[in-house]
Amino acid sequence: MTDPGPAPPPGPAPPPPGAAPRGGTLGLRLALAFLTVALAAVALLAGLTAAFAAADVSNLAIQQRGELAKAITAVAGAAWDENKTWSSADLSSVLDLAVPTGAAVQIRDQAGQVVASSRGFGAADGSQSSLPVVVRGQRVGTALVRSTGSGLNAADRSLKIALLRAIAGAAGLAALLALLTGLAVARRITRPVIRLIEVTRAMAAGDRAARVGEIRAAGELRELAAAFDQMAGTLDRQEQIRRNLVADVAHELRTPIAILQAGHEALLDGVAEPTPAELGSLRDEVLRLARMVGDLQTLAAADAASLNLTRSPADLAELAAAAADSLARRFEAAGITLDRDLAASPVLADTHWLHQVITNLLTNALKFTPAGGGVTISTRSNGTEAVLRVTDTGTGIPADDLPRIFDRFFRGQQAAPVSGSGIGLTVAAELAQAHGGRLTAASETKGPGRGTQMTLSLPSA
Repeated sequence: MTDPGPAPPPGPAPPPPGAAPRGGTLGLRLALAFLTVALAAVALLAGLTAAFAAADVSNLAIQQRGELAKAITAVAGAAWDENKTWSSADLSSVLDLAVPTGAAVQIRDQAGQVVASSRGFGAADGSQSSLPVVVRGQRVGTALVRSTGSGLNAADRSLKIALLRAIAGAAGLAALLALLTGLAVARRITRPVIRLIEVTRAMAAGDRAARVGEIRAAGELRELAAAFDQMAGTLDRQEQIRRNLVADVAHELRTPIAILQAGHEALLDGVAEPTPAELGSLRDEVLRLARMVGDLQTLAAADAASLNLTRSPADLAELAAAAADSLARRFEAAGITLDRDLAASPVLADTHWLHQVITNLLTNALKFTPAGGGVTISTRSNGTEAVLRVTDTGTGIPADDLPRIFDRFFRGQQAAPVSGSGIGLTVAAELAQAHGGRLTAASETKGPGRGTQMTLSLPSA
C-alpha cells in the first residue's frame, strides 16, 4: 500500500449558514470610526466654543456692572452737590437705579459711615465694586455695588445655559449626521468588498465563470476588481489549456498505441512473423509517438509563453531575416527560391517566440511548395501595425479547410502526404494573439497565382 503523503493544509472554513458576512462587521466598524472622529471633533469644538463664549459673556457682565457703578457714583455725587452734605441729600434715585439691574448699593461718607443702603445689601453675596464719589475733584464718599442673583447675573446665567444648550443640540445633530454619513460611506466602501468575497467563494466552490465585473467604487477598489477578474481569467485559461492538452494527447496517441498493441499481440500470438517489414512498421509508429510527444511539448511551451511573455523592443525585419537565414539551406536543398522584401518594422515582442512564429510560417510554406516554386517573406509598417507576410506558390488550401487550419492537430486533405502533427500554425496563431496581434491566411487552389499567403499583424512599437 503506497503512502498517500502528507495531508494538504485545510482551507478556510466556509461561513456557517445564516452568519452575517464579514463585510457587515467592516461596515459597522467604519461607521463607528466615522462617528467617533465626528464626536471627538464636535466635543472639542463645543468645548472651545462654550469656554470662549462663557468668558465673553462674563466679561460683558463685568463691564456692565462697572458702567453701572460709575453711573451710581455720578448720581450720588450730584445728590451730594445739591446740599454739600450727605445728611440732606436725596439718594432715592441712586437706590432706584440699582434695583432693575440686580445690584445692591451702599453709599458711605468720607469717614466711612453708611449714608444710604439698598434693602438686602448685607445678604448679597455676589461680586463687589467699590468706587469713590468725587465732586469737582474732591472725594466726598464711597459707593459700594454688590451683584445679586437677579438682573445682570441672572441674565448672565441664562445666556450661558442657553448657549450650552444650543451647543449640545448642535453636537447631537452633528453626531447624528456623522453616523448617517458614516453608514452610507461605509456601505459604499464595503459593497464592492462583499462582492469580491462572494465571487471568491463562488470560485472556491468550483464556479470558474464567476467574475466581479464593473463596480461603482473608489479607483483603488475598481483596480482591485479588475485585477481579480484578470487573475480569474488567467486561471481559467490555464485550466482550459490543461484540459485541452489532456484531450489532445488522448486523441493523438490513441491511434499509434492501438497499432503498436495490435502488432505486438499479432507477434506474440504467432499470427504475424517478426519480419523486417513488420518490425519496421512498428518502429515507424514508435517514431510517430516520439514526434507527437515533441510536438505536444512545443505546444505546451507556447501555451505557457502566451501567458507570460518577456517583451522588448525589436525589429520585425531583423527577426524575419534571422529566421530566413536559419532555413536557407533547407530551401536550397528542396530547390525552392526564398525571396526577401524586408523593411524596418519596430515592434514590442518576445524575440524568442516571435522567431518561432516566423520559423513555423516559413517551414509550413516549405512543406507545401513543390520544387521549382518560390516563397517570399516581406515586412512593412503602416504606423499602427507591423505586418509580415509569407507568400508561397504551393498547392494552396481548399476553401473548406481554410477556416480550420489554426485548429489543434488539424490536417487537411492536402497535408496527408506531408509529415507533421498539425500544430505549427496553432502555435503561431496563439503566440500572435499573445502579442496582441493576429495571424490570418488567404489561399487560392486554382489559377496562375495559386498558393497561400500567411499574414502576421502586430502592434507597432
